[in-house]
Amino acid sequence: QVRLVESGGGLVEPGGSLKLSCAASERTGNFYAMAWYRQAPGKEREFVAAMSLADGNTYYRHKDGRFSLSKGHAQNTLYLEINRLKPEDTAVYSCAAKFELTAIISDEDDYPYWGQGTQVTVSS
Repeated sequence: QVRLVESGGGLVEPGGSLKLSCAASERTGNFYAMAWYRQAPGKEREFVAAMSLADGNTYYRHKDGRFSLSKGHAQNTLYLEINRLKPEDTAVYSCAAKFELTAIISDEDDYPYWGQGTQVTVSS
């Protein structure tokens, strides 16, 4: 059974940075794609970013350059770095993974494997 464990969340002041980790129970290269989603209080879960593991292509919901995906040297970890954090970034951030190639990499319904999430709170 695939397991995904997120870490790295916390309380940070506006303008700060965080690097979230998603540790998988197997090599990230075994997946077709891995993604990060977030859910703020009272809001629906939304897509943040995804990486196609075969070619390393990355996809971001926000085009302001604040979000960055990378793979860890341990080959079972995907990182999401968020810079210039804003209060509206406050949410539970969850990692997801899938083995199958699907048409839309950001469609959360296509991801069968999810972590429990890590809380990110941006506040002064």
